[in-house]
Amino acid sequence: MAAHRDIASRRTVALVGPGGSGKTSLAEALLWKAGAIGAPGSVEKGSTVSDGDVLEKKWLRSLNSSVLHFEHNGITTHLIDAPGAPDFLGQSLPALEAVETAAIVLNAATGIEPGAVRMMEWARQRERDRIVIVNRIDAQGVHLQQLVAQIQAAFGKECLPVNLPAQGGESVLDCFWTRKQEGGPSPDFSSVEDAHRALMEQVVEVDAEAVERYLNDGDVDPAELHPTLEQALREGHLVPIFFVSARTGAGVAELLDAIERLLPDPTESNPPAFLEGEGEGARPVQVVVDPDRHVLAHVFKITQDPYAGKLGVLRVHQGTILRDSQLYVGDGRRPFKVGHLFRLQGGKLVGVPKAVPGDICAIAKVEELHFDAVLHDAAEDAHMHLKPLPFPVPVHGLAIEPKRRGDEQRLHDILQKLVSEDPCLRIEHAEGSNETIVYGLGELHLRALLARLTDVHGCQVETRPPRVAYRETVRAPAEGHHRHKKQTGGAGQFGEVFLRIEPLPRGAGFEFVDEVRGGAIPNNFMPAVEKGVRQAMEQGVLTGYPVVDLKVIVYDGKHHTVDSKEIAFVTAGRKALVAAVQAAQPCVLEPIVDMEISAPAEDLGDITGDLASRRAQVSGTQSGVDGVLTVLAQAPLAELSTYQSRLNALTGGQGSFTLAFSHYEPVPPNLQAQLAAQYRPREE
Repeated sequence: MAAHRDIASRRTVALVGPGGSGKTSLAEALLWKAGAIGAPGSVEKGSTVSDGDVLEKKWLRSLNSSVLHFEHNGITTHLIDAPGAPDFLGQSLPALEAVETAAIVLNAATGIEPGAVRMMEWARQRERDRIVIVNRIDAQGVHLQQLVAQIQAAFGKECLPVNLPAQGGESVLDCFWTRKQEGGPSPDFSSVEDAHRALMEQVVEVDAEAVERYLNDGDVDPAELHPTLEQALREGHLVPIFFVSARTGAGVAELLDAIERLLPDPTESNPPAFLEGEGEGARPVQVVVDPDRHVLAHVFKITQDPYAGKLGVLRVHQGTILRDSQLYVGDGRRPFKVGHLFRLQGGKLVGVPKAVPGDICAIAKVEELHFDAVLHDAAEDAHMHLKPLPFPVPVHGLAIEPKRRGDEQRLHDILQKLVSEDPCLRIEHAEGSNETIVYGLGELHLRALLARLTDVHGCQVETRPPRVAYRETVRAPAEGHHRHKKQTGGAGQFGEVFLRIEPLPRGAGFEFVDEVRGGAIPNNFMPAVEKGVRQAMEQGVLTGYPVVDLKVIVYDGKHHTVDSKEIAFVTAGRKALVAAVQAAQPCVLEPIVDMEISAPAEDLGDITGDLASRRAQVSGTQSGVDGVLTVLAQAPLAELSTYQSRLNALTGGQGSFTLAFSHYEPVPPNLQAQLAAQYRPREE
């Protein structure tokens, strides 16, 4: 029973939301109020527990998710401080998988920013309990009552204050446990009675018996409403709003109390979205929050510790992990031994003997660990995985090479390590130009990658202007044929391939079909044909960019009993594919991105005019606080390489924007001809 009590004493919270909302300072304030640290650190001085990375101290901003913990009043709280910049969604989105509660932190001075809207929606889709924390309530000129109305307009009427600011943001007044205010300062807006009544009515609505008691008695003791409150949080019927100032400490003690008394333990939240099997055949699996069952844990973060080496940071969902436990990684057949088990306090590792459901911990020095891995100790769980996260597609590209000859392998190894830590980084080798291309979510994302290479790993590199991730596809069916015949004395090379190609729907990928009959191409050579086809698709045909959304049907061919070899069918498959694509109305696709541009309202005309010159389409605008507008648009990524400097010029440096991949669509004919002309010299 002690282990079950351990689970009831666990809380897990992710601080998410836009950059500049004060998440790291709030984490410091909570650690200090809980007695985990002697004094709150400062972001400006680089002394916070969260931002312990060399670059974070240098840049004075969070670049990684940081895992923290504290114990207070018998409750162990695991806290994740996630970066707010949209370029680092590879760090912040996985934090939602590790927690019961997503806390969207807003800056009272800037209101609801696009990053807050995105995180609220992602948390809703993943069925996390959600709360809103309004930070910096002591800032000058804030209109908190107006902000609450904006929160309810953006996120729903279920967003209700659990406390209210008082004395101009110097303190807060509880509205959940307190039914009626008696003495003391008055709230800066509304009243304790009205806020309490709104909360009680919202909570009891999910339970018919509670509604009846409320109607009969006129009120319900909040202490008796805990199961009903947790149901309201699970169903998204209530999204509590908390007011705090991390700088002065106002509302921090009240927030800490709410984490312990109101937020769910692992048994009270929606279960994680585990699936068993792959593709369309995958079926949901119910995880039981029980320390006595077999182990199920999810690795949501990979990081490198300078002393402990590779760390897999994981959330335990079922069972108990002990030091010296034997665990499997996914469908791996060889178990590994848990030699080191830690809790994390920012960059510090604290050894622990065990981890139960609800714990966030780290396992060190196990090379098989990777992002999104499921750890288990039972053979029947070999094909378990979590529902995939909706990561944005990295479309900002940079060609990169080492300054010093001979460092190619070292650069490759470091890049592989960095990519393993961030699911929104991608490496691609462009065959046509023999370039290594790194793709990220934005300029800041790639700048951080380069800084890590040089400042942390001491690898000096050269880069070339961002390369757009164009793709090729076809618009009509066609056939291709090639006979490869080579005689050099003795055994030669022979292989002949006939194939058809058909366009697939956008985003469908690649499909290879073997329709050869009568042994025209022996089965043992068909993988070589497919290899050749894939080589041609990777190298591109028209412009040197990969071919996508293609169905290839190999229907005939010829072989020679002596001269046929794999290399012959690789070559025949590759050249047959090239011939087919050239006859199938090939076209070049370009990435189209969703844009959100925040800028002063008076600059709207200049911004929309500039967007039109970049082949962008504006879909709408949203009003923000203090005369700030958000412009929503779609634009070709190729037109945006210099957009930040142009936006700065148009808005006097007051504009900002975010990009997210939307879809691919054909480029204009003149651009396609230009790209094809640029590729021809390399092809020759």
